Amino acid sequence: MDVDQIRATLLDERQRLSAIRGSLEEAAAEAGAELSTIAQPPADGGSDTFERAKELAILERTESQIADVERALERLEAGTYGTCEACGEPIGAARLRARPAARLCLPDQELAEEEGAAARSSS
Repeated sequence: MDVDQIRATLLDERQRLSAIRGSLEEAAAEAGAELSTIAQPPADGGSDTFERAKELAILERTESQIADVERALERLEAGTYGTCEACGEPIGAARLRARPAARLCLPDQELAEEEGAAARSSS
């Protein structure tokens, strides 16, 4: 495992996600300013509300991904990068290439997603 290459990949990903976050924040600020100065029919307000909710969801997801990258950088510095946080086994190289900030091996990720889906369906 080439630590310098992994670090560079994670830093590039953080930069990419930060640019997306900046664009979303800028668009939200512009939309908010525009909405406050224009009288709109009620039907348009519903569409705008939907768009704002969608943008907020994307922004929250982007911020979560940035936090994942930050944690991956911390694990890299601590020497625990590439180790599953659930079982302690190595995370496969193919998975780390596809998702450099992965915290879990594929079997534990699938289990976590199944448990999350079950919890959502029971509520």
